[in-house]
Amino acid sequence: MNEPILNVLYHVARCLEPSDATAIWESALHRSLVTLPQLRRTAWHSTAVDTVIEMVGALSDSGVETTFLRICQTRGVDVRQQVLIDGHRVDALIGERLVVQLDGFEFHSAAKDRRRDLRQDARLALLGYTVLRFDYQQVMFDAGYVQQTIVNAVAQGLHRAPRH
Repeated sequence: MNEPILNVLYHVARCLEPSDATAIWESALHRSLVTLPQLRRTAWHSTAVDTVIEMVGALSDSGVETTFLRICQTRGVDVRQQVLIDGHRVDALIGERLVVQLDGFEFHSAAKDRRRDLRQDARLALLGYTVLRFDYQQVMFDAGYVQQTIVNAVAQGLHRAPRH
């Protein structure tokens, strides 16, 4: 086992809010610093860690995705992560037709990345999906805006397939 990272994750869980700790734990999972079975087998002896263990999953590619999930969960919005649509993965799918893409710094720093994203958004729109795109700053520091945008989109039925 990788004891130094487990020690760090233990202290993260005890010192941060559970949603923030979960984002860090999922980042460690994504970077293959630990595995989910390893985290679940470890005897933590802490209720704070137990809370994080219940929240953590292996589908988030970044802390931004984890934080987005928590934003949606506080309003009861079900989100599926890393859904394959037309041969391409999307960060999140709400209902049948509302795609949410989350732009962190790691994969969205160059003009070519922006062009790739615009191409994917256009492809999804032509397939009948509504695409909402949020960046790191919005998710991490303006959660109210992100939450309200999602709630408004769901209230308008943008997550449902059109009825013919």
